[in-house]
Amino acid sequence: MTSHSLNDADAAFTDRLAAELPDDSLRPADAHYLEEPRGRYAGRPATLALPRTAQQVAAIVRCAAEHRVPLVPYGGGTGLVGGQIMAERAQPLVLSLERMTAIRAVHADENVIVAEAGAILADVQTAAEEANRLFPLSLASEGSARIGGLLSTNAGGTGVLRYGNARDLCLGLEAVMPDGRIWNGLTRLRKNNMGYDLRNLLIGAEGTLGVITAASLKLFARPARSGTALLVVSDPAAALALLSCARDTVGEVISAFELMHRQGFDFLAETLPDLRQPFATPPEWVVLIELGTSGQGDPQSALEEVFLRGSEAGHVTDGLIAQNRQQAADFWQIREMIPEANRRIGSVSSHDISVPLGAIPEFIARGGEAIAALGQFRINCFGHVGDGNLHYNIFPAPGRSRQDHAAQRDAIKRTVHDLTHELGGSISAEHGIGRLKTGDLERYGDPVKGAAMRAIKDALDPAGIMNPGAVLPEVG
Repeated sequence: MTSHSLNDADAAFTDRLAAELPDDSLRPADAHYLEEPRGRYAGRPATLALPRTAQQVAAIVRCAAEHRVPLVPYGGGTGLVGGQIMAERAQPLVLSLERMTAIRAVHADENVIVAEAGAILADVQTAAEEANRLFPLSLASEGSARIGGLLSTNAGGTGVLRYGNARDLCLGLEAVMPDGRIWNGLTRLRKNNMGYDLRNLLIGAEGTLGVITAASLKLFARPARSGTALLVVSDPAAALALLSCARDTVGEVISAFELMHRQGFDFLAETLPDLRQPFATPPEWVVLIELGTSGQGDPQSALEEVFLRGSEAGHVTDGLIAQNRQQAADFWQIREMIPEANRRIGSVSSHDISVPLGAIPEFIARGGEAIAALGQFRINCFGHVGDGNLHYNIFPAPGRSRQDHAAQRDAIKRTVHDLTHELGGSISAEHGIGRLKTGDLERYGDPVKGAAMRAIKDALDPAGIMNPGAVLPEVG
């Protein structure tokens, strides 16, 4: 849908909309809603809508459709690809669900929790814990990220290896479609083959096909005991061999398997010197592994067995096994603070990619060579190697800044994404497409899939009001 067919959310529109909503539902959007974490996008001045119910969301969408005003659904604002920011074209209405935070129900015997889209992830985790259950989606922004945004981007995180992405954790949705009708798909069923799967169409659509207002989410039994270790490996190939060895040794109780490079430890020492580091001299490569066992299983003994077998096979050269919860938390803090250290250093170009597990060593080796050919840079490669997802971030050499390499950003991104594509990977593993990667989607995506996506968008959102410019670039 062409952008010139959309209209500003001007005073006449907001007056019309205000007549259908409670008095405190509309206000000018402050800077918080008009910027994103990396500073790549700044939104136009906009009106902010703050509904409290799905019915109010429906009224907002109906009015926007009638007046052809663009809507930008807004979750926790933690997205890194600009999906929550509309910087050009018609002045949008920003639709935040931050007032829709209710945990509507917890069905512990069914392992289901029903949460509104504005619920913060950490609060959903707490509600599950209070019912002696686990909601396993976990990521660094869980204190501010909201369920609607996490589903709209099909978020990943550290538990994907065992529990899957956000898509795998969702049973049903309540959503407002682009014409303002409410889809009541908030089922708790695990088997439901009644036609097309609208749930999975909306998950990952980044607000371009509708507005998620609530979700039925899967819960799991809480592991009776957990164990955490930092294991030193010689290279990424050894890390993959260790993962295979660990699975053969302990089965499918591995909750997380994270790969970290020495550069991440160096950045932490440089930017967060008070953070306690586990190694006096950081190794070149480290794996953070977590096990969660039930019954009488002893995770520490299991980790010791993994270490022993990994050492005998030559996969592991050293390691630390957490002896208590505090040590485990300290290990995880190292992993979780790497993105903050990256932010303080200032990346030239950051990449959220995935490749087949077997291609990880080749990607890292060839990627390092390709980046070196472009100049002197530092590479911080880390991520959820157990599911093939790497955060491959490029930084300036010491004494230089990201601005010094601004002209090279596109070439660096193209180099990384070309290699990812060549190895059968994805240029967006868990952060979505947003507005940052629409060109990449066209370049690397399958054209048949692209045409189908465009047809779906035009069919469900013929007015083109739902987050225009995100995922699919505007045409015309």
